[in-house]
Amino acid sequence: MIVGVDIGTQSLKAVAVDRDLRVAGEASVAYAPHYPRPGWAEQEPALWEAALAPAIAGALAAANAAPADVAALGIAGQLDGCVPVDAAGAALGPCLIWCDRRAVDAVAGLPVDALRRSTGLVADASHMAAKIRWLGPDRAARFHQPVSYVVARLTGEHVMDHGHASTTMLYDLAARDYDDRWLAAFGIDRARLPRIAEATDVAGALHAEGAALCGLPAGTLVAVGTGDDFATPLGAGIAAPGAAACVLGTAEVVGAVSAGVAIDAGALVETHAYVGGLYFVENPGWLAGGAIEWLCGVAGFADAAAVDAAANTAPAGAGGVTFVPALSGAMAPEWIATARACLYGLTAAHGREHVARAVLEGCAFAMRDVIDRVRELGVDVGAIRLLGGGARSELWAQIRADVARTPVAVPARVDTCALGAAAIASVAAGRWPTVAAAAARLSAGARSVEPDPARADRYDEAYARYRALFAALRPLFSAP
Repeated sequence: MIVGVDIGTQSLKAVAVDRDLRVAGEASVAYAPHYPRPGWAEQEPALWEAALAPAIAGALAAANAAPADVAALGIAGQLDGCVPVDAAGAALGPCLIWCDRRAVDAVAGLPVDALRRSTGLVADASHMAAKIRWLGPDRAARFHQPVSYVVARLTGEHVMDHGHASTTMLYDLAARDYDDRWLAAFGIDRARLPRIAEATDVAGALHAEGAALCGLPAGTLVAVGTGDDFATPLGAGIAAPGAAACVLGTAEVVGAVSAGVAIDAGALVETHAYVGGLYFVENPGWLAGGAIEWLCGVAGFADAAAVDAAANTAPAGAGGVTFVPALSGAMAPEWIATARACLYGLTAAHGREHVARAVLEGCAFAMRDVIDRVRELGVDVGAIRLLGGGARSELWAQIRADVARTPVAVPARVDTCALGAAAIASVAAGRWPTVAAAAARLSAGARSVEPDPARADRYDEAYARYRALFAALRPLFSAP
């Protein structure tokens, strides 16, 4: 038995899988982030530690398995966090999580073009280097992301994978190592960072304290693991160029696997290291599931299914109603933090069904922005694999196939981060020879949704309207 763990923002999930990577049991433990002031977002690492044992025990119980049956543990989870720790590896304070924006001044004055060419990243306060600079590079013995922190607590080893390292603004994609230029620019000593290894390497074995923390026997192997943006597509079987992943959670993350480094001079997408020596070119996302939740609140829909039912009665193109999905700032077709969402084209003849469809379509238009840019960079996208809770919507899947003129695949299991972590651990334990072999097992059984040419033509017109609306609104985004 292999156990995979997903350290999420709202919960910690665990799955127990057999030798063929079939999920035999799963469980989760809920918790919440803390927002002490506007722009700040924190989470106590003790929440993750406290959730480990009950989540793993629940997954094993559902699988009718015992802790002694577990050969290896894999961990994936939220990226862009920063946990300061002491020399013993204990947290010195809360984790500044991915949506924390307090470190804006820490990226001011950076040579952003040179940074992007080297790291593949947009100079942004969300990334770990900015948070370390805000905290003070000498404040802690080491700095961790959530996954590497938990791995260190379980094994005593301070290590993170290339995927994690490539989100820090301190990692050169071509060299696949920390870059002394950016370490110096942020004033960070390399010794204060975890060493870098492959996600499928063995980080170490559970020591006595780690065994007590997670409820598994001492000596159980622990893989290095990776971030959720990478474990999720891997858990859906994506381990080679040619496929994109669109994760429809509260936020929508869109990316594709590339054989080589692809740098976007337009800064719409970032490039990260991916498992198997590959790269993942992605946009970190806008509110999509969050937009549906917002719509339910303001328009009186009971839930996402009710939104779907209403939207299904409106025509493609939503009768001319257009939605710009910028409820928390725009991430497509440009990154503009001060942008605001917009509904345009309403008349007295429109009903809430048109608004519902416009919201679904607007999020799909943002996805097309990213897919088009990825293709412009020379990255092949033969199909789009839909994941996350929003992938359960048949209407949304069809809209996305039509808007992108690209086949969409929806796997039977759409929550795949912990499964990706388990796949990584299975390779670390020698159950599978490579992540590609494990991914081939996980890619089976997806439902295919083909684009409809007639609707795609109508969506080309609606997409052009969306882009024109965004351009017209741009001057207002910077207005006081």
